Amino acid sequence: MNELQQVIGADNVKLDAEGKHVVIIDQTKLPNVTEYLTLGTAEDIYDAIFQLKVRGAPAIGICAGYGIYTLALTIDTEDYDVFLAKFREYKDYLNSSRPTAVNLSWALNRMESVVLTNRDKTVKEILALLERESRLIQEEDIEMCRRISEFGLSLVKDGDGILTHCNAGPLATSRYGTALGPILLGKERGMNFKVFADETRPLLQGARLTSYELKKAGVDVTLICDNMASIVMKNGWVQACFVGCDRVAANGDAANKIGTSGVAILAKYYGIPFYVLGPTSTIDMKCKTGADIEIELRNPDEIKKKFYSEPMALEEVPCYNPAFDVTDHELIAGIVTEKGICRAPYTESLAKLFE
Repeated sequence: MNELQQVIGADNVKLDAEGKHVVIIDQTKLPNVTEYLTLGTAEDIYDAIFQLKVRGAPAIGICAGYGIYTLALTIDTEDYDVFLAKFREYKDYLNSSRPTAVNLSWALNRMESVVLTNRDKTVKEILALLERESRLIQEEDIEMCRRISEFGLSLVKDGDGILTHCNAGPLATSRYGTALGPILLGKERGMNFKVFADETRPLLQGARLTSYELKKAGVDVTLICDNMASIVMKNGWVQACFVGCDRVAANGDAANKIGTSGVAILAKYYGIPFYVLGPTSTIDMKCKTGADIEIELRNPDEIKKKFYSEPMALEEVPCYNPAFDVTDHELIAGIVTEKGICRAPYTESLAKLFE
């Protein structure tokens, strides 16, 4: 298996050989250390999601599906009502780990529906159905990412410059990824792109993860600071922007890693198409606009201390550290899903996906 296939085909979230624990690659240790973690308790799974050891909306959903299944295995009862109560306790706990990424609640609700629709079965039978459903979530994601990659690839041509923000490759999903999927699929087919990867402050997902994945895959990637996006666009080096998404509202407003909306504003000014790529599971039709999306606020130390040998600001200086921002639908040239490319007006094109 060559390096490109190793990147595309990596199992970054999976069940262990016995099917009793979740195994993830610790993304906080990349790119310098490749370490796999075995998650055996509810606290382990919560911590992995909250601390971004596993991250990316689809990967979080996969981890949640496997996680709630492995926790269900530990519920020692044959009584359905007791089982359901404990299952919901675990579900609510995991769901509180990160509020913005809709795939977390989507996967947990999907697993709960298995329990609710099989009340007439034994707990053992329900557990078997939960395992099947958890594996199906990942299998579906692999297929969705492949289709998203195909549609995304149709938007660019060989030799184009593409700017990315944060990380939406195989580490954040299964197999190809969303925003990086067209780039990796194109590489697989002999196409070459020039990628500019925003470092993505404050947690540097672009530097640590995107440049890592693309370089390993043999893609021509250049790392830039977030505040350099304007000059590479002005220089004519960028023909398209590809980003992932954590939640898309019914009107097309899209929540993604902090700084994404700034990239979209720059792209609009320079006449560069800005595309959002993600599975339909990331679209929340109950959420009317981006104003309804809860934005996660994180520890100020991520700005002042993380990745530094000593603090870069005085302890008493306050920090505002939102994990995400919302890109207005008017800035988005297209939303790429596994069912096709949606264009404005998004209230109509997104709704058609669910007909």
